[in-house]
Amino acid sequence: GSSMLVVIATFFGAGLLPKAPGTWGSLAALPVGAGLLWLGGPWLLAAGAVAVSLAGWWASGEHARLIGRDDPGEIVIDEVAGQWIALLPAALAWPDLLAAFLLFRAADIVKPWPASWADRSIHGGLGVMADDVIAGVYAALALFLLKTGGLL
Repeated sequence: GSSMLVVIATFFGAGLLPKAPGTWGSLAALPVGAGLLWLGGPWLLAAGAVAVSLAGWWASGEHARLIGRDDPGEIVIDEVAGQWIALLPAALAWPDLLAAFLLFRAADIVKPWPASWADRSIHGGLGVMADDVIAGVYAALALFLLKTGGLL
């Protein structure tokens, strides 16, 4: 029912925390993403990101429709998907996890093209998810480059 929608859309209530719900969503995603990395490596994390993206597409679209707002702040399942994508090149080490978090938050806020286009042009649940998934890809690429360049 609608309670399941809210649980998914807000990632177990992380998006309901006061101030900066996107940052809370990303923070809540970190330990779960690290757990998936630990359990099954990047393949399990990638599968989780796909599953969360699909569930988020549905849940965020329905939630937004039910409350009559396009991209309500409390929806953070998009941040979870993006954060998990950003974690894909990470090792289970604090510097990597912190870098993945900071790079994703930066990409999510700056919205480099085509994330900015997706944010403006795609509506409904797919629109909620698309810009963060793109930001996650940018953050993952940046983390990969930092690691291959020996900076992490």
